[in-house]
Amino acid sequence: MTTSPSAEAQHNSLEEMSKHIEVLLHASEAPLTAHALKKHLSLSTKELKQTLEVLQQRLDTGVLRLHETASGYRLQISDDYSSLIQRTFPQRQERLSQALLETLSVIAYKQPVTRSDIEHVRGVTLSSNILRQLFDKGWIVEKGFKDTLGRPALLHTTAQFLDAFGLSHLDELPPMPDIATIRSMS
Repeated sequence: MTTSPSAEAQHNSLEEMSKHIEVLLHASEAPLTAHALKKHLSLSTKELKQTLEVLQQRLDTGVLRLHETASGYRLQISDDYSSLIQRTFPQRQERLSQALLETLSVIAYKQPVTRSDIEHVRGVTLSSNILRQLFDKGWIVEKGFKDTLGRPALLHTTAQFLDAFGLSHLDELPPMPDIATIRSMS
């Protein structure tokens, strides 16, 4: 079966545009939004979708993957190579404390939450240092205040949190584990 000259020209155009997107994603220090890609490459929404599909097909034969996060599209190394990267560059591994991860989990799953909400769920006093680390990383923000005595700040996760964990939306978080089941296992 032969393809028509116009279909072949369209495929070649999509192929070339996919290379342009790949170049921009390599050159960018941060993920690029669909809006930015459409603007810089003068693409329609349909053309962008088709071009991203062509790019993903090309990348499927290599080690990079096209990944969409809350902040946009980025290229990342396939998970198949994570053990090699960890062995070769052990300094890249950032150790997050159990307390920080627990606090971040409470905020992510129960947001908006106050500091006292976190302390109630965790059963311990929340260190200001933990919150400072989360603010410094840009993973949480204060958005509004609870209408109660003292008007405590309401904490939410950010797009940077989603990006750091490779998520597009909060609904991509794994199901929240049953605390009673976890406690019975220990």
